[in-house]
Amino acid sequence: MKASGIVRKVDPIGRIVIPKEIRDVMSINEGDPLEIVKDNNKILLRKYHIGCIFCGSDKSIIEFKGMLVCMECKNELIDNMVNV
Repeated sequence: MKASGIVRKVDPIGRIVIPKEIRDVMSINEGDPLEIVKDNNKILLRKYHIGCIFCGSDKSIIEFKGMLVCMECKNELIDNMVNV
């Protein structure tokens, strides 16, 4: 089996270090909340967003390609695409 990524060891209290290169690419900063999700036999880490990725609203939220978007921003995006 061929390795396909960066390997890190889990420390005695269960922590791992996310490499700086990955934090930079994913815009993960110190103090940012991350969500830990079990997906079959995988552990996924993703930036945690309480609400819409654009305005932060937690009203009328839908998920689009793994991101949360409120209906107001969704409609604004659609309107902007029509006007392009």
